[in-house]
Amino acid sequence: MTVRELDAAGIHDPALRAAYTHCRGLNARHGKTYFLATRLLPVDRRPAVHALYGFARWADDIVDDLDSAATPGERGRALLALEAQLEAGLRREGATEPVIRALADTARRYGIGRVHFTDFLASMRSDLTVGGYASYEELGRYMHGSAAVIGLQMLPVLGTVTPREEAAPHAAALGVAFQLTNFLRDVGEDLDRGRLYLPAELLAAHGVDRERFEWSRRTGARDARITDVLRAAAAHNRAVYRDALPGIAMLAPVSRPCIRTAFVLYSGILDAIAADGYAVLHRRSVVPRRRRAVVALDGLVRAVAARAVSRRGEEAPVAEPSCASPSSRPRVAPVREEAL
Repeated sequence: MTVRELDAAGIHDPALRAAYTHCRGLNARHGKTYFLATRLLPVDRRPAVHALYGFARWADDIVDDLDSAATPGERGRALLALEAQLEAGLRREGATEPVIRALADTARRYGIGRVHFTDFLASMRSDLTVGGYASYEELGRYMHGSAAVIGLQMLPVLGTVTPREEAAPHAAALGVAFQLTNFLRDVGEDLDRGRLYLPAELLAAHGVDRERFEWSRRTGARDARITDVLRAAAAHNRAVYRDALPGIAMLAPVSRPCIRTAFVLYSGILDAIAADGYAVLHRRSVVPRRRRAVVALDGLVRAVAARAVSRRGEEAPVAEPSCASPSSRPRVAPVREEAL
């Protein structure tokens, strides 16, 4: 399938094909839910998504790899080296790293603004020194670079049926929603890295603090107040998914099944967390394989139908997933839309 994807995308240079193939491998190994959804895109758009994922994964591994003995200073220097490679690649100065080669080519093909990559790296750097956030507003500023820009990078690849600036806030919100889900699912692992992405104001509202979370992680003991914090964080997360939802109908019809599938699978992690009794400090909640298969099959049927309609030159209907669990509207920092 890789050869077919590269041919369909018009990528013929052997070194560039190897670079995109490398990124695809990263996506397949590490981004299982994301990779599954990507398979529902038209073949010519998949290499670009693999390149965007590969870059984000590389930076994330520099910052978060628990198996690495690298110091914060060494990780910071590795991020600076990555940024130098990125700048060289975007300036067409012959970057040597395959991920950067593929990313720079994707950025040029789809007109993705450099600011979305530099903002991302800025948030990655902050992870080396910042271990917590006082409020959702403060966390939102971090997530602009770590998550919202991922949605903005993807938007030109997916295509829209509305002006891109109209779809951009929803794309950014979906990136934030996905990351909030990751934060909730991985709260125990993040504590092991010295970070807690649940705002201090949320913990205080339920009568606990970071030390209580660390105690629970260390001892395996449960605390009903921690469960209340996690339940409230999930409700906040669902509200962000609702903000993102209208954006699916704004995408090109052939891209909607991919994003709809990712939406359903990622928001389904919240259901899995609830089913596990919000025990995320002690184990990782996952969407059951049977559920994943059902959602993937539904996405495949929708993708095939959308492509058939596209070939006939018609407009595809779209039925959107729903978001359950009412909650107050989330406070997310405003999204910058430069270079859209």
